[in-house]
Amino acid sequence: MAKNWLSRVAPGIGARLHRGSTPANLWVKCPQTGEMVYRPDLEAAQWVTPSGFHMRIGSALRFAYTFDHSRFERLPAPVVRDDPLHFAYAKPYAASLAVARKATGEPDSMSAAVGRIGGVGSVVLVQDFAFAGGSLSVAAGETFVAAAEEAVNRSAALVIFTAAAGARMQEGALALTQMARTTLAINLLRANRLPYLVVLTDPTIGGVTASYAMLGDLQLAERGAVVGFTGRRVIYQTIRETLPDHYQTADFLVERGMVDRVVTRRELPTVLGSVLRTRMMGRERLPAA
Repeated sequence: MAKNWLSRVAPGIGARLHRGSTPANLWVKCPQTGEMVYRPDLEAAQWVTPSGFHMRIGSALRFAYTFDHSRFERLPAPVVRDDPLHFAYAKPYAASLAVARKATGEPDSMSAAVGRIGGVGSVVLVQDFAFAGGSLSVAAGETFVAAAEEAVNRSAALVIFTAAAGARMQEGALALTQMARTTLAINLLRANRLPYLVVLTDPTIGGVTASYAMLGDLQLAERGAVVGFTGRRVIYQTIRETLPDHYQTADFLVERGMVDRVVTRRELPTVLGSVLRTRMMGRERLPAA
């Protein structure tokens, strides 16, 4: 049997070239083009591929990219009851929660932190699509309400980065009621004349779009984000009409007035800071992290 070329090199060299010495995740495939991107380059580009595709990121990176000098203080997650309906389908809901928590390191799909954006004290909420599809749950709703109350206490703005596939079915009507609770929390901000800014990221679908994702004083969308209420496949199956290729994309929504501006990930802090400085002009800025 013919030997491979590694068996013919000088002793010791083959060991150094062993495939196990190369990190398995050194190259990342762009979901849009299939291009293999060198991971350090991708990290330096804030997980935006050379083609401009904005890859999904979790709360830790989102906070670091958004706050001035990557300085922020995490707000404690409200304590809620797990699996209130004792739901099980294929596997118990409690087991699914455990898997999601281990994979993301987060207690639930929504996290909050406080810091400064463009010098303005701000509370930021981030939905992590990697946690059960970013689904809206009782825990996520409680986190949203607590963040809004924190913003009022600090006389600070509230900014949210949405990413969700809808409400969490394992919590039934309890999850759906969070749509109303978050809307009331937004009303609390407006009663105190505090800004509420929304950044729609990929994807934002379902009940989230039908509530707090579309109630911002300013609606921004990250480039390439898919935003809508019902998925393309369901719509096609219902009306039997072919939809435009860019249907439910950020650019499509700007054309129809549902989004104010499409922004890239790198320019987001500058855009948010400019808006916040204008909106909070003359307001006391309480200390933030």
